Amino acid sequence: MENVFVKNDNLDFLNWKWIDFAPHYEKLAASHLAENNVDRWLKEWSDLISIADEIYTRLFVATTQYTSDEKIENAFNDFIENVQPEIKKADQKLKQLLIQSKLHPTAFELPLKKLITEYSLFSEVNLPLLVEEQKLCTEYNKLIGGITFLWNGEERTSTEMFPLFLEPDRAIREKAWRITTEGRLAKRAELNELWGKLLRLRSQIAKNQGFDNFRSLSWLQKFRFDYTPEDCMTFHAAIEQVVVPAVKRVNQRRQAKLGVSTIRPWDNMVDPNGTEPLKPFESADEFLSKIKTILAQVDPTFRDHYQQMIDEDLLDVAARKNKAPGAYSLGYAVSRKPFIFMSSSGTHEDVQTMLHEGGHAMHEFLRQKLEYFHDRAENYLPFEFAEVASMSMELIAAPYTTKQHGGFYTEQEYARSTITQLEDMLKFWPYMALVDHFQHWIYENEAISWDGEVCEKKWAELWDRYMPSIDYSGLEDAKNTYWHRQSHIFTSPLYYIEYGMAQLGAAQVWANSLVDQKGAITAYTDALKLGSTVGLPQLFETAGADFKFDAATLKRSIDLIEKTLLDLEEKLEK
Repeated sequence: MENVFVKNDNLDFLNWKWIDFAPHYEKLAASHLAENNVDRWLKEWSDLISIADEIYTRLFVATTQYTSDEKIENAFNDFIENVQPEIKKADQKLKQLLIQSKLHPTAFELPLKKLITEYSLFSEVNLPLLVEEQKLCTEYNKLIGGITFLWNGEERTSTEMFPLFLEPDRAIREKAWRITTEGRLAKRAELNELWGKLLRLRSQIAKNQGFDNFRSLSWLQKFRFDYTPEDCMTFHAAIEQVVVPAVKRVNQRRQAKLGVSTIRPWDNMVDPNGTEPLKPFESADEFLSKIKTILAQVDPTFRDHYQQMIDEDLLDVAARKNKAPGAYSLGYAVSRKPFIFMSSSGTHEDVQTMLHEGGHAMHEFLRQKLEYFHDRAENYLPFEFAEVASMSMELIAAPYTTKQHGGFYTEQEYARSTITQLEDMLKFWPYMALVDHFQHWIYENEAISWDGEVCEKKWAELWDRYMPSIDYSGLEDAKNTYWHRQSHIFTSPLYYIEYGMAQLGAAQVWANSLVDQKGAITAYTDALKLGSTVGLPQLFETAGADFKFDAATLKRSIDLIEKTLLDLEEKLEK
């Protein structure tokens, strides 16, 4: 449906200030709500929120694309300081109006529950603190994004250094690892200081709203209605019981193939068979073209959506200096289109990253027919399922990455890439448990966890528990500060368990696809179309997965992954 305020192909609203928003909010606040107008009123409000959201998202995207551009940073800061707080206050009044009306807009039960939760958590006194938090997060991206490394006289970014960790020559890998580690350690004090500011700020935000700690506030902010912190601990324990031994088995085979006494951090990504790193493409055009061909075979509509992104410059894949680390897909709420951000290094990692973010992008396209912002926007989506969208795409698209299907790899290369993918899945669960457990500890111990050195000690303790098969002896500083590299800890607090839950959901979608590829993809797309209209158990069920995180459920996926790995390794040996 066309936006009430602007046409979807008209971006004039991107220049809006609070003075442009105010009359629309005043009109909505003056409305008398009744059964016969509440749906239309909600649609107008939804369109207004969409404008604010797209302005913020486009400004945020720009800050990650060009971390050293002061004009972009100033524009972003102007919006979050002078526009966003006024919008939040105005939205609060409209939430109050809707809640007090006791009316129930059509098909709006779960979004209304989330809206009521948001209303109860609003704190005007915290608005300037939230602005400061966003600035500190921008400072983190700026600090991390500005780190470069000197390799053979050439300045490189972390993305440009990544291919060196895949080199068969162990001496090259170790040299690259030490150079990048030394570069990051040079920022150790600054990052610990920045962390202290963030933790104290979050602690104060929680106290201002009557919570004992930030985790209690964040749990409600994230609409975690379907599981508890105790459920996370159960998941951590299941991973420790089922996955950590599986990773040890994988690393024992790696150690034997590499002929080394222990697996050092520079041995963790190289192909243990001694073959050259996979180089799936030569140019960005080839990369994008083959990804489109792969997506077309998963579902023809995915090809059409991806082509639209190419045509409309909705992809930023080139690596460059002063570009923030990581990758993401974000939606433009008025335009009803996604944007993908990543930094290509010419490796297999790029293929997986693009398929992952492509899953998010297809999710964005598929839910755009939903009426209200609250049904389809990222900040209302259950992220535990949003990541099922991305992680499932990596797995169900993998069979089409061969040259036989117009993709990147020979059959042997496909076996190698799939082994890497499945091993990465196994290795990720313990790391996820480490990151999530660490964050639970942080927000349960706010009186001491503002101190970066204290955090380093706790991180090291948990690392040894969940990541025991990587030998960091003599490299303790690198291990203790590894959490500095995990941007979620700094910029998206308590956001990480979602990846682990989603990976288990995706593993189940993949298992279904091995039996019935077409049926599994139909269930997957049906679930993506639901947006935020139903809860996590129903979303998982629609996609063909169980929303369970016990050891038995996890073991079924681990058994399939380990069996597939052994079959693929046998294929490589022939």
